Amino acid sequence: MNKETDIEWIEPYEGFVYNEQTVVVESTEQTRALKVCGIDPAIFGGKADPSAFIGIAIRAGVASGISSDGIVNMVQSLIQHCPVNLDEELRVSGRVLTVEAVPRGTVVGSEVRFVGADGEIAITARRQSLRPDPDKAGVRGAGDRPPLVVEDVARLRKLAEVKMSPERVTDYQSTGNRIHFDPEAARRAGFRAPIIGGGMGVHYLIAEIWRQFSPRTLDLDIFFRRPIFWDDGILVLVDDDGESGDNTWQAICLAKGEKVATEARINHIG
Repeated sequence: MNKETDIEWIEPYEGFVYNEQTVVVESTEQTRALKVCGIDPAIFGGKADPSAFIGIAIRAGVASGISSDGIVNMVQSLIQHCPVNLDEELRVSGRVLTVEAVPRGTVVGSEVRFVGADGEIAITARRQSLRPDPDKAGVRGAGDRPPLVVEDVARLRKLAEVKMSPERVTDYQSTGNRIHFDPEAARRAGFRAPIIGGGMGVHYLIAEIWRQFSPRTLDLDIFFRRPIFWDDGILVLVDDDGESGDNTWQAICLAKGEKVATEARINHIG
């Protein structure tokens, strides 16, 4: 993979196809990232945490010339078709599906697929992200807002509580998109302080799902409703209709007080 400084950046356009490449979820990197988050890596039993593919898909775009600097996750679909072994080589294919001008900049839709040595698709990651226009800092409007998954935080069951800190967020992702560790870059993007990366927040959702079910297959639609700043405290909450111990979970979210920051509709756990 080329260094970012050597890449000739392009403006994403509909139909753009990513360069062919291979990736692995390195066991040492997964252990590092999860420990920074305060999550026990043993939860995943030697398999890859699907959350990792959010960042890996972004880096696949970077390697193909699509800059990630200043970009904000909006919606992420994450499908695990089968478990992925740590340190297993995967073939990557990706493309830009849509490009839409919005008041705050541009919203780009993309899809990245990860294929194992057996030729079967292991992971599909689809994403909608906002590319803010620096000249429109403070302008609101990023296209149609998807319907809420969680309408009443008060009826959800608490699973965990997490306190973010500048040290934790910086240690998790100290390179790449500067809005996650550079206060000035965050301000230019319209935020009061650096925000955690979408993938970092999803670790906490996925960890609770794995703690409960250890699934082989999973299908989530994840919505990033509000930024989580590097000094925020968050709650991990589940909508399980008051049940526990089976696969009745409907949704899971990260909340700041009474407001949802990140939420996931659980389409399938298998």
